[in-house]
Amino acid sequence: MSKALKSVYKRVVLKLSGEALQGKRGYGIDPLVTAQIAGEIKDTRKLGVQIAIVIGGGNIYRGSTAEGQGVDRIIADYMGMLATVINGLALQDALEKVGVMTRVQTAIDMQELAEPYIRRRAVRHLEKNRIVIFVAGTGNPYFSTDTAASLRAIEINADVILKATKVDGVYSADPKKYKSAKKFKGLKYIDVLKKGLKVMDATAISLCMDNKLPIVVFNLTKRGNIKRVISGEKIGTVVQ
Repeated sequence: MSKALKSVYKRVVLKLSGEALQGKRGYGIDPLVTAQIAGEIKDTRKLGVQIAIVIGGGNIYRGSTAEGQGVDRIIADYMGMLATVINGLALQDALEKVGVMTRVQTAIDMQELAEPYIRRRAVRHLEKNRIVIFVAGTGNPYFSTDTAASLRAIEINADVILKATKVDGVYSADPKKYKSAKKFKGLKYIDVLKKGLKVMDATAISLCMDNKLPIVVFNLTKRGNIKRVISGEKIGTVVQ
């Protein structure tokens, strides 16, 4: 008889890109994809882990791209933050439809839609076995949602950041373009910075390095991978 799976972590921050919600549409939000992700999170929670989520907004609006099109950088970043709020509400809806109590906390005050981000309140929600979705990044321009994930994970004393991507780890080059690209099973923070590897931006990596917070990069598109990585299965790339 096989042993029941258990989480190797007490508390995690799952970093989802906005693109993760768009599926094959290429833009916006695919309800089938959000339902699938919600189902996986519900299943994973049975392992006894507390889950917080930080979500991006690139499927709706990407501030860095808009800046290149002539939009003021600060305005563009705030527009990107609002896109993350839309994604967070969509994910909350999907989670609550499968019976998972969820709270959205925003770094920009909008009391009709979500709670303000308050660290102690976020921790209390997690202790009550609720999912907490952090939106609006850090609430400041010039900081990415990767940096928000690092900051929130440190603030709530998470054990790890789980960086969900479209590939099964970190490679020396884009594996879809270069067949010779080498996959790394493990990396040091400083190597990520020196090699300029696209794990998370430099500010996010530096925050993790300073606080000894590990990052696991894994493939979200393979069903069951959230549960696998939380139960300790050696998938993806570990940065520590």
